[in-house]
Amino acid sequence: MRARDVTGKRSLFVVCLTLLLAPLLGGCDWVVMQPSGDIAVQQRDLIVISTILMLLIIVPVMALTLFFAWKYRSSNKDADYAPDWDHSARLEIIIWSAPLAIIIALGTITWISTHKLDPYRPLDRLDASRPIPAGTKPLTVEVVALDWKWLFIYPDYGIATINELAAPIDVPINFKITSSSMMNSFYIPALAGQVYAMTGMETKLHAVINKEGVYKGFSANYSGAGFSHMYFNFLGQSQDGFNAWVEKARATGANLGRPEYLEIEKPSVKEDARYFGKVDPALYTAILNMCADPAKMCMSEMMHIDMKGGAGVESHHNRERLEYDSRRAGEPPAAGHKEGETHSDKTDTPDGNVEIEKPAGHHHH
Repeated sequence: MRARDVTGKRSLFVVCLTLLLAPLLGGCDWVVMQPSGDIAVQQRDLIVISTILMLLIIVPVMALTLFFAWKYRSSNKDADYAPDWDHSARLEIIIWSAPLAIIIALGTITWISTHKLDPYRPLDRLDASRPIPAGTKPLTVEVVALDWKWLFIYPDYGIATINELAAPIDVPINFKITSSSMMNSFYIPALAGQVYAMTGMETKLHAVINKEGVYKGFSANYSGAGFSHMYFNFLGQSQDGFNAWVEKARATGANLGRPEYLEIEKPSVKEDARYFGKVDPALYTAILNMCADPAKMCMSEMMHIDMKGGAGVESHHNRERLEYDSRRAGEPPAAGHKEGETHSDKTDTPDGNVEIEKPAGHHHH
């Protein structure tokens, strides 16, 4: 078989393969490029602008590479041949000024966006055309990454959910995020960028959802065996729809206090959405301070002792109170918490809103 025939058949194969794959590519989820929240929209715009600026260099370079390869091919006898040529001030200015201008532009845009899109920075608008109306009260959600599920506490409403998050559209959301054990990453692509969840520390995220819909959220940081099932639904709803969702959670009558939380905290996967109509108002603070178990010393108490200079050798009895094992490694797996099974028990406690600051650092026990 001649080389020309082989090349022709190979090209035909590539064309056919591309046509076959095109329908599959059409089903790709482009949520990052088609977000529904203002913060994610601004992040999308930053990606697009940065890509265009870089293409201003990449495209001409690739085009000129092909042009020079064609013009100075060995068979082109008309091309100028200048073996002693080594410098052109005009070319040097063009070659260096264009990338320099793009780097300056990228640096400026990145510096501005880094501050404007800081997840700790409160929102100043609902979208590009609407500022936040005066007197608007943000929705506070306390997020706890568990093994391997998500717990969401609504302190202003006294409810909590597992693996389901809801918010009204065009209302600023203030997320307070922590973890019970492994470091995770809280990420809803349609809403905003990912933010880490770490044990004994609180991170924050301010965002807003502008369109009604059901969006996917997940952990973007590997955290063990059940990581691949650590998904949840984020519901963007009208105010009436959100109010109905809150009442649905309250109607369960389930109670979430410390004893119930310690059961929920045990590793499990593929948990269905669960609702709690009452929540202990101090629960999130206890989780953050690593003392949901009343027998353990809270980080705030430990840091207070450290601030006073420590308690000396006489504090050796505190050692057991400082040992932390959220996975209950020494205990047998609880019924209903085996991998692949769901848990149907429901529980809860009173509500409340707790304002706390992020600890200065993480103390390792």
